[in-house]
Amino acid sequence: MKQFNDENFLLETSTAQRLYHEYAEGLPIIDYHCHLIPEYVANDHRFPNLSKIWLEGDHYKWRAMRTNGVDERFITGKDTTDWEKFEKWAETVPYTMRNPLYHWSHLELKTAFGVEKLLNPSTAREIYDVCSDKLANGELTARGLMRHYNVEVVCTTDDPVDSLEYHKKVKDDGFEIRMLPTWRPDKAMAVECPADYQAYIRQLAEVSGVQISSFDNVIEALKVRHDFFESVGCRLSDHGIEEFYAEEYTKDEIDAIFNKIYKNGEELTVAEIKKFKTAMMVEFAIMDHDSGWTQQFHYGAIRNNNSRMMAQLGPDTGFDSIGDFTVAKKMSKFLDMLASQDKLGKTIIYNLNPRDNELVATMLGNFQDGRYGAGKIQFGSGWWFLDQKDGMEKQMTALSNLGLLSRFVGMLTDSRSFLSYPRHEYFRRTLCNLLGNDIEKGLLPASELDFIGKEIVTKVCYGNAKEYFKF
Repeated sequence: MKQFNDENFLLETSTAQRLYHEYAEGLPIIDYHCHLIPEYVANDHRFPNLSKIWLEGDHYKWRAMRTNGVDERFITGKDTTDWEKFEKWAETVPYTMRNPLYHWSHLELKTAFGVEKLLNPSTAREIYDVCSDKLANGELTARGLMRHYNVEVVCTTDDPVDSLEYHKKVKDDGFEIRMLPTWRPDKAMAVECPADYQAYIRQLAEVSGVQISSFDNVIEALKVRHDFFESVGCRLSDHGIEEFYAEEYTKDEIDAIFNKIYKNGEELTVAEIKKFKTAMMVEFAIMDHDSGWTQQFHYGAIRNNNSRMMAQLGPDTGFDSIGDFTVAKKMSKFLDMLASQDKLGKTIIYNLNPRDNELVATMLGNFQDGRYGAGKIQFGSGWWFLDQKDGMEKQMTALSNLGLLSRFVGMLTDSRSFLSYPRHEYFRRTLCNLLGNDIEKGLLPASELDFIGKEIVTKVCYGNAKEYFKF
């Protein structure tokens, strides 16, 4: 019987073990999409205890605790202590078996703190005290954890109006790990609520120095901010969308839609919203292409499903789910709108519904272009509800069957936590296990193990991202 969470965790064969330990283990981490708080890195934030770094803002854990019957006051409440919240999490952990949280939690305890005991009510106090002491008194600060996990680059997620002051401070401090911004302009096309949109455009005008009275002015202001982001090291954009938008539109129509919402404060029709979002996405894509950036599209989430809890706690608190949008034709048309102008740059597409794996994997091949090097259009790694062993295996299998796994840019954390870097290890072990098992079964030649290790494992885990993004 294999041991849980030992040095060969997730590695089912001797070949998988060799691939991981000889080629993947210890590689630097390029975390090209995350939601870390830049201020924490800039100020080298010290977390006072394990609850603060592990439970605050982690809606994965919050969902599990709610499902396990934990009262909300022990999850997001203000009248309970950090220890009381952790105690409820420790009670929940044994019931998360076969949920990725069980694996992640124990990997994080082991790799960050050297704790190999299973977390449960009987070990909770000891684990909490040991880890909290290391956080409060040791080297495991925000920057210390990044060093500990051999991080080379992180790309945060930032609004166009952000000052990026913390990114600049990190660079000015001479911190050896690069923290770069990522352009996330979702609010610039969020026209569902006129008042919110008007307020955002006024803020955009203020920070860009562009007086905004027309749609052209909006694009001008956004271009100013796009250039500013590039000056601070930005090389990627990211777009969180329910579905792709690819409506036919004219310049006059977009001008009229902008005037309707911004000048008159009127609500738009569904058709107008889709036209406007299409125009914005095209403009964003052209900016990225002309700057040599990579654009990312995370699509398919239905957000804030629980209106009562949304009103109580706000967004990103654990009430989102997978959507079932019909996307193929719109995705194809949007990409073709850009390709037909020769304005389709490097692109990564992430689906949240696993039923779309083969759809995305085949869509990539329609728009690959050798002028950009290998893998111009990427099938993004399993994310959010799919960043577990099963989800990653299915994503890589679809990519292998219908594209080139060897050119994949690999894993990211997509996390707000400084303890999430073991997700890269989790991915690397899963990748090595897939390839190792294929060799053991005779599906891949054992004579090519060194090539597989150097040209597939090493590059998918690190080298492809380094070459693709050119940070």
